[in-house]
Amino acid sequence: MFPYDESKYTIPAKYSYNEYPANPNGSNYNAAMLTSNDGKHLVMMPHLERSIYPHNWAYYPENRKDEVSPWVIAFNNAYDWLKNK
Repeated sequence: MFPYDESKYTIPAKYSYNEYPANPNGSNYNAAMLTSNDGKHLVMMPHLERSIYPHNWAYYPENRKDEVSPWVIAFNNAYDWLKNK
């Protein structure tokens, strides 16, 4: 539960609508992600690690024929960032 009005939060990503399955955790303001005011910290509710393969998605678009879901890019980027530190 968010104790403040939506205008107090930076919400870069929202679920498409409030009801299940679009908002599986029932978050206020349909928030899927929040960032700090400076944008350096991101938190998200969708579990990327649970959706690496299309068969893990309950509602994967039928027209997509990916072997690995696009979410894997987040892990590739994190790996590259850590490797270069």
